[in-house]
Amino acid sequence: MTAAGRTVLLAGATSPSGLTLARALVAAGARVIAVGRDQEKLDALAAAAHPAADAPDGTGSGSIRVERCSLTNEAEVAALADRLAADGEHVDGLVPLVGGWRGGGGLAGQTEEDYRALEQSFTAVRVTSRAFDADLRASDAGRFAIVSSTAVARPLAGGANYAAVKAASEAWTRAVAQGFAKAARDAGEPLRAAAVALRVRSLDDVVDAVAARVVALWDEDAAALNDRIVDVA
Repeated sequence: MTAAGRTVLLAGATSPSGLTLARALVAAGARVIAVGRDQEKLDALAAAAHPAADAPDGTGSGSIRVERCSLTNEAEVAALADRLAADGEHVDGLVPLVGGWRGGGGLAGQTEEDYRALEQSFTAVRVTSRAFDADLRASDAGRFAIVSSTAVARPLAGGANYAAVKAASEAWTRAVAQGFAKAARDAGEPLRAAAVALRVRSLDDVVDAVAARVVALWDEDAAALNDRIVDVA
């Protein structure tokens, strides 16, 4: 089992890390659905991730589709899920990439403004995982992965807001994992879906390793992968 032929939704794909993941998945033969708010950035991402998509000789093993959507808006994400389903798209993988960093100044510097900005990443995790939960459970190899932080294991005062948001995202992801396991158990079927958290110290420093790890999610058995916290060096 590999990523080839899988449909993977990258939620918040227009960042440099989104481009790296999209390229890796397309190169592995996956179909990428790249979602973001800025159509110009999405179009640029599609061209950069798969420049040979329109080549007459069919060069390029995977494919990419872009969709404009606010990933913190529940109604918009639900409409996206309906639109994809109507088009015959069945999501096998979901990777929320909405993120960012704000911090510093010790505990006193952890402002509400910064927290609310950081909280958007957790909102995107919650909204997208709910919208595509049925797809992932219906897939014969559903995969849900978040990019978390080593700050969860060792939070610092100057990054308390950031660590709290990442910890909440990890807790949510583990709940998704439990839901996958329970659904399989109740149906008397083997576990086919898995949810994992990939911890990094700085995503920019290990983005290639994260992309490779995401591609490799389909190389592992769901039962061995589900509910794992993976440190990516």
